[in-house]
Amino acid sequence: MHVVPGLKVLYFGTPVVLISTRNEDGTANLAPMSSAWWLGQSCMLGLGNEAQTTANLLRDGECVLNLPSAAMVDAVDRMALTTGKPAVPEYKVKQGYRYEPDKFAAARLTRQASEVVGVPRVAECPVQLECRVVSAHPFGGPVPFATAFQVEVLRAHVDEELVIPGTSYVDPLGWDPLIMKFCEFFGGGRNVHPSRLAEGWNMPHQRRLNAAAGAGHLGDGVQQRSEPVV
Repeated sequence: MHVVPGLKVLYFGTPVVLISTRNEDGTANLAPMSSAWWLGQSCMLGLGNEAQTTANLLRDGECVLNLPSAAMVDAVDRMALTTGKPAVPEYKVKQGYRYEPDKFAAARLTRQASEVVGVPRVAECPVQLECRVVSAHPFGGPVPFATAFQVEVLRAHVDEELVIPGTSYVDPLGWDPLIMKFCEFFGGGRNVHPSRLAEGWNMPHQRRLNAAAGAGHLGDGVQQRSEPVV
């Protein structure tokens, strides 16, 4: 039987992308996002209009889409509840966001020079896509709150261990992307790390996961952790 619960969030599962862009002063910004899909050599990105990344894309028109593996979840989570926008919106302040001018350092990730765009790649990411903005469209309503960007992939960099030998295809058995489902991190079909983002957005399933861990069982594939998340 199906029910109609009036879903507040429609985040059924998409790859996490670390999108690097260029700030107005020439410094690099790095932001995790997960509203992205690909077709051919193009990608659609959905970004909130309050984001520094949105401002950078509208002004500069270049980015790198860095795709982390599930094993990189610690680095991605270190960027949660941070923003590259100096004037943090009030609603984000209430959720625990803070201004972070150097996201690479905060995540403990390494800048790597790109080849065709002026934005750095993330050296640790096994997939890096250098892109340029083709078009931007207001999204959401009745008053648009986001922008849908169409970007063209100009150059793709892939860890050679993920490429099927003698082909130009990625091995789907070797590639384990970090997936976000309803603000929670998944890899290989399992919940792989507690999510600060889910906590900041007060997601009810985050409370459920915490309760399951406190009861000494995992439930739904949750991995129990004894060390603190930092």
